[in-house]
Amino acid sequence: MFPELNNLLNTTPDKAEQGKLTLLCDAKTDGSFLVHHFLSFYLKANCKVCFVALIQSFSHYNIVGQKLGVSLTTAQERGQLVFLEALKTLVDIFFQTPAEPHPLQFLREASAGNLQPLYAFVREALKPGDGREATWRHPVLLVDDLSVLLSLGVGAVAVLDFIHYCRATVCTELKGNVVALVHDSGDTEDEENDLLLSGLSHQSHLILRAEGLTTGFCKDVHGQLKVLWRRPSQPAAQRDRSLTYQYKIQDKTVSFFAKGLSPAVL
Repeated sequence: MFPELNNLLNTTPDKAEQGKLTLLCDAKTDGSFLVHHFLSFYLKANCKVCFVALIQSFSHYNIVGQKLGVSLTTAQERGQLVFLEALKTLVDIFFQTPAEPHPLQFLREASAGNLQPLYAFVREALKPGDGREATWRHPVLLVDDLSVLLSLGVGAVAVLDFIHYCRATVCTELKGNVVALVHDSGDTEDEENDLLLSGLSHQSHLILRAEGLTTGFCKDVHGQLKVLWRRPSQPAAQRDRSLTYQYKIQDKTVSFFAKGLSPAVL
């Protein structure tokens, strides 16, 4: 995890909030560093994590995690991490007939859209133990990233339904958290992606939006991060609070600073 980002969000693994939906969004840049932050954050917080990885391999996340002080292999062996590696399971989906529905079974269906097996996988992965297992803190669902489901033919309404059921189970019933990444297509006319992003934004308690610089590439400033704290149940005038920072990604950390105050230009 990145200590400076924790400071901006006023949180630590010891006092992680519960019952929250966090939306990670990137536009004209790569926001995967936010995924790595929350993955390592919740593992260090001793939470039970279900990670639905739709875009990268387990080894990729494990290598980055080791730089951030966590071992995904160890967490998996301890039963703390349940990892669904989509890239590795594609062969099983297309060339084998599983005895039970596969979480990504929709890939074999003529009309993609049934995410019930994926929800069932999440629910089973995060259900409370029977007392014989290690005791973890609240459960966390992490998805990287939901935009891939749209690319695979799943409709935005089906993805929103999936998140709705996950919120009901993870956030409300189990008092845990849901964190999901969605790409912002920006200038591209993509109604499904816009619908997904808009729907999730209205439900989220915290939105982290990484954006590329409008001025183009800079070696000392890699982008800007907009942080929006939301209270969906409050009146509009009391609902939102936002801050904007610029950042620079380094080998094992990310530095944040106010706009125009990069150490390189002071």
